[in-house]
Amino acid sequence: MELIQQTPDISAYLAADDAIDHEHPLVRDTAARLRSDTVDAYSYAEAAYCFVRDTIPHSADSGDMRVSWRASDVLATRNGICHAKSHALAALLRAEGIPAALCYQALVEDDGTPGVVHGLIAVRLPGRDRWSRLDARGNQPAGVDARFSLDEEKLAWPVRPELHEVDYPTLYAAPHPAVLRGLRTAADREELWRALPTAL
Repeated sequence: MELIQQTPDISAYLAADDAIDHEHPLVRDTAARLRSDTVDAYSYAEAAYCFVRDTIPHSADSGDMRVSWRASDVLATRNGICHAKSHALAALLRAEGIPAALCYQALVEDDGTPGVVHGLIAVRLPGRDRWSRLDARGNQPAGVDARFSLDEEKLAWPVRPELHEVDYPTLYAAPHPAVLRGLRTAADREELWRALPTAL
């Protein structure tokens, strides 16, 4: 699949906004701590990815009912669904000058009923002429094994065309408005599942 930048200006994928608030002190401090243990942009990107994937539980796995959506809040509460964790990872990458985009999948339950749109990021590291999608959702013992991989995608859930699942090719500089609206308006995670879109 060819990934398509929503805007051709790469600087848009370095910008801060309400959700990807990489100018926040907690984001900056976390980025500095991760950077101190790495030697280049590649090792930093992998460290940031593993930090978000492994140390911030997906709230559906942990049972946390709180809804976080701003990157700094995700880092502060150590809580979030895939979209929130994507905002946190994008913020950590952008804080170190690494372009990061938000991207999405439309997935379905095993019985064929639509699930909520799933959130990923894409990263464009120095010297590379392509974007690489990453999924920081968090792994599970039963079949979810996402990895940091730049050349061969290792996502939590590759789409199943036979179930009409969709990889959306657009690389968004800011969260999709329908996703952000759901995150910002839901009082708790139970309400969030009803507020998030099932397709874009």
